[in-house]
Amino acid sequence: MLIGYARVSTAEQNPDHQVDALARAGVSVENIHVDHASGAKSSRPQLDLVLALLREGDQLVITRLDRLGRSVLHLITLGAQLREKGVGLRVLEQGIDTATAEGRAMFGMLSVLAELQPEITVANTRDGLAAARARGRKGGRPPKLTGDQITLAQRLYDAGEHTVAQIADLIGVRRTTLYGHLNKSSTKAVAAQDSTPAPAATDTCNSDHSPVPARSARTCPTCGYEPTTRSEAAHQRADLAVTWLEPDPAHTGQIASAFHCRRCEPAGPIRDIACAFCGDGPILAGIPEGTASSELPAPVTNWLTDAGWQTTPTLLCPDHA
Repeated sequence: MLIGYARVSTAEQNPDHQVDALARAGVSVENIHVDHASGAKSSRPQLDLVLALLREGDQLVITRLDRLGRSVLHLITLGAQLREKGVGLRVLEQGIDTATAEGRAMFGMLSVLAELQPEITVANTRDGLAAARARGRKGGRPPKLTGDQITLAQRLYDAGEHTVAQIADLIGVRRTTLYGHLNKSSTKAVAAQDSTPAPAATDTCNSDHSPVPARSARTCPTCGYEPTTRSEAAHQRADLAVTWLEPDPAHTGQIASAFHCRRCEPAGPIRDIACAFCGDGPILAGIPEGTASSELPAPVTNWLTDAGWQTTPTLLCPDHA
């Protein structure tokens, strides 16, 4: 069976030309799945659905490789998954068809590029830093706080008479910025006194103002899995940076945020909640049956509003509301 996949970066872009090309290639309309998400998004609901639907002997059809993978390394990973499942890959505009020897060889060349890419990036970075140092420049962003501000913030913080939010308001910076300058040895103790409600195991927040569990960068806070290799740890850190919104088991009709690695992430229907400006946002799991794709359940809208999102007339994250 032929299954087609198309992707456009924003809701305003039109995927019709991709859909038409897939239909001309023999893919039935009901087997064409379209995502509206940027290439950098770690989760794309329709792609996840396609990968779950594909069976041995099927063929995945796309128009271009950049519609499928987030990066060359991601493409190689997907290609390996397809080969393990006995699924073929056909790329219309680039003439790749893994059912042929030539197509397999062309796709295999990407693995060479994937190995070279990190080395080239590291080499270019080293050259750039060396050139900057030779000209007396230091890398990195300029600090948002002066030395005197950091000293004052630490003194107020250690005294325990002010919450982190109060100190941040006093100095005029965001709470997440202040956390980056405080002495981490006592952060958790004072964070527990913060006036902003949050789960007991949190010490900062994401860009969408959802809580991030206080954990090592490697360990999944939901299932406790810890990666065993450096490559696996890198993937897991990216997975744990994504906020999931799920029905709160302790409060009927409410939504709670959670964090998952790939071993414990929800398997049911999911939906990306993306800021119309930057494309970032949480992922909604446990979507009620019968919910239209254009609407969000009231508990989700309430959660977004509490987190500082604008929900009408378009979705905007706190940074762009």
